[in-house]
Amino acid sequence: MQYLMPTKVKRLNSKQTEITWNDGHVGSYWSWYLRENCPCASCVDEFTGIRKVGHGSIPSSLERVNVAPVGNYALQFEWSDSHNTGIYSFDYLRQLCPCPQCHPEDLEEPPEKISNPGSFEV
Repeated sequence: MQYLMPTKVKRLNSKQTEITWNDGHVGSYWSWYLRENCPCASCVDEFTGIRKVGHGSIPSSLERVNVAPVGNYALQFEWSDSHNTGIYSFDYLRQLCPCPQCHPEDLEEPPEKISNPGSFEV
């Protein structure tokens, strides 16, 4: 089995990142979607695995500020809400791929502005 890893990470615009994988697959990821699915300990309870960031709590206006490789296994994103602690393994990013082939149901885009962005569910 081939180890999946990005061959190209391209900023389509401040709100969308395109990842081309070494098997030829291409996924276009919305910034709000990646931020909403951040795997860091601030966003996911370390003991229960329950997500603390509620669906729809990240505004669609969120922008990607930066992306950097982490070794040969992950990417780390920095977002316009100053969040930057999530390390997205290549396997996790591929599981998140929102393309119609990987994620046949449409993603529900959150509002452009949210009264309490990034709020946590308890």
